[in-house]
Amino acid sequence: FRRVLFRSASSFTPQFPYPFDETRKNVTPADINAEREMCQWFNAQYHDLRRQLDQFGFNLLQANNDWTVGTIQAQADNVATNVEQAVAFLAPRAQALTQSQDFAGDNYFPIYQGESFYRLWQHLSNTGVGIRARNTAWINGPSQQREEHWGSRIERSHVCD
Repeated sequence: FRRVLFRSASSFTPQFPYPFDETRKNVTPADINAEREMCQWFNAQYHDLRRQLDQFGFNLLQANNDWTVGTIQAQADNVATNVEQAVAFLAPRAQALTQSQDFAGDNYFPIYQGESFYRLWQHLSNTGVGIRARNTAWINGPSQQREEHWGSRIERSHVCD
């Protein structure tokens, strides 16, 4: 897994499509910086990490979920380390995103795709914990499917273009 240095300077500018044009006033410079850095990570490393997770899940299924077969445990350790590095990078940025409440008391993220990054971080964290715990349900189960969902949302939104 390659190590990428992130710089705060980039051509990133936040997007404010409807209805986020209405929440623009609640977006802070910290939100913009956090999303900029998460986008840099996403563009540089997310797809490699996603491929590693998918390959590990496939290899584990091929081994009938037996963690002692061949290099399965070594693969698990490698993927878990990469997930943990991603989670460590994303955590302070996802947690720095502003969360506001609407008129009904529901939480929302004023910055476009803020929730997607926040949820991606949460589900990656769960997946990493599951791999370390040797829990197959966390590798091919709901958390990884949710992580894929939020990653796909980020990708399809073009927020990081």
